[in-house]
Amino acid sequence: VQLVESGGGLVQPGGSLQLSCTGSGFTFSDYAIGWFRQAPGKERERVLCSSSDDETYWDDSKKGRFTISRDNAENTVFLQMTDLKPDDTAIYYCARRYFCSSPTSLDWGQGTQVTVSS
Repeated sequence: VQLVESGGGLVQPGGSLQLSCTGSGFTFSDYAIGWFRQAPGKERERVLCSSSDDETYWDDSKKGRFTISRDNAENTVFLQMTDLKPDDTAIYYCARRYFCSSPTSLDWGQGTQVTVSS
């Protein structure tokens, strides 16, 4: 099983980024994929999760600026982030889960750095 994140980078406040999480080694459509982030000196936190039936779960406060979607044909889940703020600076990770409500994740990607700065 492998999860690979991509799409991170440096963006100015108010800008947008789209992160991708591409999975391999498992039947992608059978699993939930969650996005997490960890800022320096802070605990890892949940962002959004895409269930196997393409429902969105977790942090409602982020749904206004962040959108999660999935393309099972491409084994990829996307995290579209808009109106980015310096507080969004973090390493973003995706994780495979049985369900978005599962207590733990099965596998993790290596992470992609997002830096929001002028």
